[in-house]
Amino acid sequence: MSTPDLVVVGSGFFGLTIAERCANELGLNVLVLERRHHLGGNAYSEADPETGIEVHVYGAHLFHTSNEKVWEYVNRFTSFTNYQHRVFGQYAGQVYSLPMNLGLINQFFGKSHTPDEAKALISEQASEIDTADAENLEEKAISLIGRPLYEAFIKGYTAKQWQTDPTKLSADIITRLPVRYNFDNRWFNDKYEGLPVDGYTAWLEKMADHPNIEVRLETDFFDVAEEWKGRVPIVYTGPVDEYFGHSEGRLSWRTVDLEAEVKEVDDFQGCAVMNYNDQDVPWTRIHEFRHFHPERTYISGKTVIVHEYSRFAEDHDEPYYPINTADDREKLLRYRELAKKEPMVLFGGRLGTYKYLDMHMAIGSALTMFENKLRPHFAEGAPLTSGGVDE
Repeated sequence: MSTPDLVVVGSGFFGLTIAERCANELGLNVLVLERRHHLGGNAYSEADPETGIEVHVYGAHLFHTSNEKVWEYVNRFTSFTNYQHRVFGQYAGQVYSLPMNLGLINQFFGKSHTPDEAKALISEQASEIDTADAENLEEKAISLIGRPLYEAFIKGYTAKQWQTDPTKLSADIITRLPVRYNFDNRWFNDKYEGLPVDGYTAWLEKMADHPNIEVRLETDFFDVAEEWKGRVPIVYTGPVDEYFGHSEGRLSWRTVDLEAEVKEVDDFQGCAVMNYNDQDVPWTRIHEFRHFHPERTYISGKTVIVHEYSRFAEDHDEPYYPINTADDREKLLRYRELAKKEPMVLFGGRLGTYKYLDMHMAIGSALTMFENKLRPHFAEGAPLTSGGVDE
């Protein structure tokens, strides 16, 4: 490719959506720069060499959306299974169906409740603390669901997620803790849900499969930035603080450690995801990937499980979830001001905007950036206003 019309930094769903739209709709030559040895960002998956089971390398990815525009768009590249995500949780030697619902309440309290009886029970237990008076995460959670459910299903899990006693975490971290007063145990409530029939990597590769798109793997943008900055428009989806050399301070993230293991059994836990709510169990959950695609044929006697551990990200870790403290928000505002001044650079995606975005949200945001900024610029000559997707 000669000089591209657009450079996209990062090949996750946001970056590939931008690249695909600009190549297909506008006929632009798009150069995608990817630091890793593969495209797809954290959605990348690959077959385990011993079992052939598709493993989501950076943790489980479950596609769901109620956005009709996004659903129509993604179905151009893949069809979806009818998989519906359900999660179970272990606590004190028992397994419960999550999220918290009428089945869990009945099982946990050892008594059958009608929906109204369950609501009254949780309301009574939650009255111990007024939500307006909550000074930390523990008090906030108790004010929402009561102490018994909090101590069983939130306290230990949260302490492991944050590596911090919940009494020392801000009440702002949680806005609500949903309890369903019926037996619905679907994890998501969206209209559409499923997994790509041929896997995530096949889907992502199809998005990038266009003669006008060149993907350069194992290429760090910062090693070649001066070649493109100021010369062509750039859509940057890496960490916004890294782009500016952490000049306003590092933004804080949580990350996960994933340990894969082949077990010599047909089925290890009987479900795709099992949460471990006891604080003395070091991992937060176990994924068993054969359950994501029960329609596939697997070899007998082997399964792949992945233990997931959560912790604060250090400098060289993969960032997963923005922590978004008050200090982080102040830094982010300063980075947004810097972003507006950066010539011909748009910031997008989870890392570029410092927002936790599900896959469908990242795709939707990219479609918005394309329609509102890139199409007007390239098709109509409108000025390209730098900054984030939300600016």
